[in-house]
Amino acid sequence: MGTTIIELNNIKVYFQTKKELIKAVDDVSLQIDKGDIYSIVGYSGAGKSTLVRVINLLQKPTVGEIKVNGDLIFQKNNETEHELTGKELRTKRRNIGMIFQHFNLLNEQTALQNVEFALKHSGLKEKEVIKKAEHLLELVGLSAQKNQFPAQLSGGQQQRVAIARALANDPEILISDEATSALDPKNTRQILDLLKSLNKKMGLTIVLITHEMEAVKRIANKVAVMGDGKIIEEGNVIDIFTNAKQSLTKELVGSLNDSSEALDLLLNYPLERDEKIYHLVYTGNAIQEPLTTRLFEKFKVETSIIYGNVDVLKNKPVGTLYVIMHGSFEAQRKASEYLRTHGVETKEVDKEE
Repeated sequence: MGTTIIELNNIKVYFQTKKELIKAVDDVSLQIDKGDIYSIVGYSGAGKSTLVRVINLLQKPTVGEIKVNGDLIFQKNNETEHELTGKELRTKRRNIGMIFQHFNLLNEQTALQNVEFALKHSGLKEKEVIKKAEHLLELVGLSAQKNQFPAQLSGGQQQRVAIARALANDPEILISDEATSALDPKNTRQILDLLKSLNKKMGLTIVLITHEMEAVKRIANKVAVMGDGKIIEEGNVIDIFTNAKQSLTKELVGSLNDSSEALDLLLNYPLERDEKIYHLVYTGNAIQEPLTTRLFEKFKVETSIIYGNVDVLKNKPVGTLYVIMHGSFEAQRKASEYLRTHGVETKEVDKEE
């Protein structure tokens, strides 16, 4: 387990209207480790953006506790009230960069000047500001466009300027709030790959807010699913995509639509006495091996594949199968153990669940 860099405890953000109390964030706790690309997903109105704005107090919680890098930023409950303000809060905010769906660039300023603007209060001399801004544009692949204005840049290029600007104060944390939603698929992939590269090169911790599951699959290592202001499920990205528990998560990741009919068929299938249903998840090299065909040779276990799918998560192929194994239960146990030793996660599906 890594070092925790963001810790949110029992966060509530409530808004009172004339008609009702809106629970935008409803008692959410989560931990994000240094170096994570941690994605928070959900449909519009789930509370994702409100939750991330809590991290640097752009949105003050009604109740809860916020720690960044071990420092207490905010705490409010029945007994205690603590909040960073003024200079302390500004210092902390400089450690957290943010990029958004709309790039928020200064239209009358060049790409270079937009990045320089973020260094206005850095204490650097003019030459040092120019040098650093040029370095940041080089980092995001825009050296050749440094003297161009936003209107002369593509959407993807404008987002790169926004990323360079967000990195101006050397933050440890970068919050990406639907930052690829306005981009076409090619630019989306390029920006996601850039974020992944920055995560590796700089040890940058990235909080990725999105409703686009392809973005999560491409770069995230952990994911939390939000619905109605609550986190309903969280885990590493492979577990969430291959073994989601909640129906909302299944709907978001697509497995509900893809495999629900197969699962219904399986769960209603009249099993014989020596048959069981298994969920198999293949990753990496295991996906290329004809492992299920070997089970009969080695253990006299017949395997019927009812549903199969191959996806790419974090640039790694991941296969999922639902199968019925036929053979003695001892032989099935040995076959399951054999699959596990060859990198296949194997889980018996309980028809009573």
